[in-house]
Amino acid sequence: MADPPWDHLWCGVHLATMAGPDLGRIPDGAIAVVGDRIAWLGPEVELPGVPQELARTVHRPGSLWLLPGLIECHTHLVFAGDRSGEFRLRLHGRSYEEIARAGGGIRSTVRATRGASEAELLASALSRGRDLTSWGVTTLEVKSGYGLDLETELRMLRTAAALGPELDVEVHPTLLAAHAVPGEFEGRSDDYVDFVIDEVLPAALDEGFVRGIDVFCESIAFTPPQSRRVLQAGLERDLVGRIHADQLSDGGGGQLAGEVGASSADHLEFLSEQGVQAMAEAGVVAGLLPGAFYSLQERQRPPVDALRAAGIPMAVATDANPGS
Repeated sequence: MADPPWDHLWCGVHLATMAGPDLGRIPDGAIAVVGDRIAWLGPEVELPGVPQELARTVHRPGSLWLLPGLIECHTHLVFAGDRSGEFRLRLHGRSYEEIARAGGGIRSTVRATRGASEAELLASALSRGRDLTSWGVTTLEVKSGYGLDLETELRMLRTAAALGPELDVEVHPTLLAAHAVPGEFEGRSDDYVDFVIDEVLPAALDEGFVRGIDVFCESIAFTPPQSRRVLQAGLERDLVGRIHADQLSDGGGGQLAGEVGASSADHLEFLSEQGVQAMAEAGVVAGLLPGAFYSLQERQRPPVDALRAAGIPMAVATDANPGS
């Protein structure tokens, strides 16, 4: 008797294939796997034979729903320190921008992360990552951005890459060295952009872990011209372009994403009509981060109706991070 063609077959389950307007629902379905690939799926009654003759192992878990693994496309999982005090400040009326300009926010986490070892960063990031995988996440994007110096940015990228085998998920490390201007470059943001492009980016590429480039285009971080330089430097080296755009003000980040051909622009609470148009024309994905919106007690929501009308794909992510 010939060996069954499939390795595993799940029967009597409900499938959500995400194909079509109804989420591609297949009630009372079956799905077969060979190796790490789906070999067959459809209604169980349409199976091309008896289940036990089709697969080495047949599973009947009951009337459960099976759906594709979730992609978490915007996280800051690797960091040290505790910024819970900032939540109290916001409850008393302080804004994210006010806290950042007073030395809190990103800079606060930078100080703690620079002092943490790679082992310490990995242990804390694994704890956060396990929460996400327990909810069905199978692909993780993980940013650097709390080092803002060469050594710590590379340490963060190595830590992000190490999460993959530990959690048994696919990880996409993203270089976000242009997250804020560190204290040692105070008043010299252009010099810091030079440092990111000329020193941090080449070193990250040499280590071989980085897969994306990101920048915080905002009044408290980097201007559109500076952000353009960072993105173009990464795109020219075949990295995936991402941008924190129009979160606190209309800074033209969404429009910039379209102009340079970034893959995604995230946050977008203050995205302009021109930004919507530029993103639509370039096929930029809108990354929506409702958790950060509610945590920061923001009032202006992203223009979801305009994004939908323009046919812009929207992705939802946690923005898991120490401050929001």
